[in-house]
Amino acid sequence: MSFRPEARGSRPVEADWLTLGQAARFLGVAQSTIRKWSDQGRVPAFYTPGGHRRFRQSDLEAFIQRSGPGLRGSGPHVLVVDDDARLRASIRVSLEAAGYSVAEAESVPMALAGIEANAPGLVLLDVDMPGDDGWELLRRLEERHGSIPVVVYSGKVDDRIAGEATERGASAFLGKPFDPGELVERAKQLLPV
Repeated sequence: MSFRPEARGSRPVEADWLTLGQAARFLGVAQSTIRKWSDQGRVPAFYTPGGHRRFRQSDLEAFIQRSGPGLRGSGPHVLVVDDDARLRASIRVSLEAAGYSVAEAESVPMALAGIEANAPGLVLLDVDMPGDDGWELLRRLEERHGSIPVVVYSGKVDDRIAGEATERGASAFLGKPFDPGELVERAKQLLPV
């Protein structure tokens, strides 16, 4: 559904207004990111009587023009590979808030396709996934794209796994659960914003 401002300009009716989800997809960011930008006044929004946000497409296009780097793939590109959708989304929000462009993959085949389509500057990789695990992706990355830094993380935390990650070519290792701020700091060390 879209809205157009009435003649009095007090509330929208049909035209180019987008829901929060539609606006997030339009900008290529998480809904929480555009919600934060709206709260900060960076992206204008109309609030419905029910408290829902609506965004004018022309305002979003103007925001893209003003924002330049860091929006829609123009910031440093990071690929998050994890079979847990909620964890991927959490990592994505933290990285986007820090200025990164983030892509997600839930499996090794999806990650490889994403890397071929748009090689990232950094990969964040869960090694504990069903099917081809993260170790297999790390091996393939070393063979084909040895220069891409990889931060490996796992719920199985011990010195052996951390050492194995380094031996297999990972740039860093984190144990789960981890602090999102720590992950962003590791990303900044390996791929500055």
